[in-house]
This record gives sequence, C-alpha cells and structure tokens, in this order.
Amino acid sequence: MIKVLIVDDEALVRTGLRMILEVPDDIEVVAEAENGAEALTAVARHRPHIVLMDVQMPGMDGVSALREIHRSPNPPKVLMLTTFDRDEYVYSALRSRAVGFLLKDTAPRDLIAAVRTAADGSAVLSPTVTKRVIEAFADRQSPDARAAQERLALLTAREQDVVRAVARGLANADIARELRMSETTVKAHVSRSLAKLGLTNRVQIALLVRDAGGEAASSAE
Repeated sequence: MIKVLIVDDEALVRTGLRMILEVPDDIEVVAEAENGAEALTAVARHRPHIVLMDVQMPGMDGVSALREIHRSPNPPKVLMLTTFDRDEYVYSALRSRAVGFLLKDTAPRDLIAAVRTAADGSAVLSPTVTKRVIEAFADRQSPDARAAQERLALLTAREQDVVRAVARGLANADIARELRMSETTVKAHVSRSLAKLGLTNRVQIALLVRDAGGEAASSAE
C-alpha cells in the first residue's frame, strides 16, 4: 500500500486529489495538510511514502517544507504540485530533491501513475515537461559552468552521451534508438549517472548539462 500525504492550501484541491487517489486499491491517503508547517507534522506522524505538495502556500511554502522534510531520517518522496505558468519556485524545488512535479490539471490516471512511479523510486518528469522547465528557467540562475563541467567529467563517455540526450528531453526509447543500445542499457546509464552526480531526477541532469554550457566535459575514463 502506498501511503500518500496531500498538502495544499485549497480545501477543494485536497478533496479532488483525495477522491482521485482513493480509487485504486494500492494507494491510501493517510492525511492532509494545508501548509508546509502542517506537512512536517503530518510526515512525522503518519510516515507517508509520497508527499503530494503544492509549491505556493501561505506561511511555509512547499519548497521550504521540502528542504525540511529531506533533513528527516528516511524522508518520503516529494512530488510538487504547480500551475507552472506562474510558479516561481519550480527550479528551486527540483534543486532541492523533489522527485518531480505535476501540473494541477494532470489527468486522474496520470496522477495515479505518477504516485506509483515515484513510489518505485523513479522521477516523475515527462520529456515534454523537461523541455518546458529548462526553457522557462534558463535565465534564472547564473551557472558555474566550470563546476558543472567538472561534475560531468565524472561520467564515462557513453554516460555523457546519454545525459546529453536526456538534457534534450528525449525519452529512454528515443535515446536507445539514437545511440543504438537497448532501452534497458539506457535506463542503467541514467541510473548510474544520477548516482555519480548526486542527483535525483532527469530534470536535474538537464539543468546540469545546461549549466555546463550544453556540453559534457571530457570523460574521466
């Protein structure tokens, strides 16, 4: 059973999300909270596997709560909710180890699938959303290109090929066709690259490649 905590300052949104998530037999909504501070208390009390949390809330916002949650032992996976077109905190949320984010108009079946995917330890970020995030936040940080290039240099040449493809928003199947390898091998390269780089999702990979100037540095191997 996947235990979920819903965090949003709008009661109507919380009710709608609960109704959607209580349909499948393998998901249980264990609690609701209306701000970040309440979310921290609920996490400690209910020990959810997934926190579905709004980015913008009065008092403690979602990004601040996310950072606090990750300071706790065995923290749950956090999926951020956003309207995207006006949120200013998505970039910070991804940098702060959110496993992904969902638009508030996500279809019910996609919401359920996202919760299951996050519970399995995978990032919840489609190639289309990856591209939109990179484009929307391209000018919001002053990247340290040298530091980013040095981090990418930790990867093998093949891993660098894969992460560059990830940064372009390609799905695993597309990367496999382009690089002439199996999809299983692509997934393995992505997983190893995330571990080596200390990242948690594909958007963070894309942001790092962007910070490096769009190119990975020479491989250490």
